[in-house]
Amino acid sequence: MGRYFSPGFEQPFIVWSPPHLVALALIAAVNILLFAARRGLRGCRAEAVVRRSMAYALLLLQASLQVWALANGFWSARYSLPLHLCDMAMFFSAAMLFTGKYGIYELAYFWGLGGASQALLTPDTAYAFPHFTFLVFFASHGLIITACLWMTFIEGYRPRLGSAVKAFAAANIYLLAMAVINSVLGSNYLYICQKPAGPSLLDYLGPWPRYILSLEAVAAVVFLLCYLPFAAGDYWKDYKSRKKIRRNQVRGLSA
Repeated sequence: MGRYFSPGFEQPFIVWSPPHLVALALIAAVNILLFAARRGLRGCRAEAVVRRSMAYALLLLQASLQVWALANGFWSARYSLPLHLCDMAMFFSAAMLFTGKYGIYELAYFWGLGGASQALLTPDTAYAFPHFTFLVFFASHGLIITACLWMTFIEGYRPRLGSAVKAFAAANIYLLAMAVINSVLGSNYLYICQKPAGPSLLDYLGPWPRYILSLEAVAAVVFLLCYLPFAAGDYWKDYKSRKKIRRNQVRGLSA
């Protein structure tokens, strides 16, 4: 059993391997079921309990990684601080679930869906299933997405276009803060000093530092895509409303 917690675990993670695909399928299935059951879950007695449970689970998953690194003797401020975008999305998601504040939801929604989905597709994790860190990585990133969708489907929150702008601006401010921290610690938080060792989206965005500017454009597009379903829904409702008004006007003229 101890080998599954060991940093000497012999099976490295391979992108698009069967365990990776199964993990993605399970996360997708959970969130599809959440959407399908949204009407029955709204207003249920366990709603607050589920929210708090997800928040505690997110924090415990992050804490377990810190404890694991400490227990194995390789924790360091240079590599182990929870300062990557998905780490912050996790904290925002937990705070959102605890407080229900819309301002936190705006950041959690775009940072969480945009960041966690990309992390799940090209994970920066060293060990394959069933290593402890593999399970924590996919559970925590999947739960970030589920938390954001819970607040959207069950609690009735929804982002605005201004929310996307706010989240994008906040991400750039955070990037500048991480640039300072990286210069002090010699770290690579947000991967703005070099690309991650494993395959990632950054491999297609040019060399350093050009890929940082390319990533800005990608982030803007991803945030807009996260908002697109709501924009499309608003357009469709407005279209049906205008169509109904015109139909009533025609009926009034022919009466």
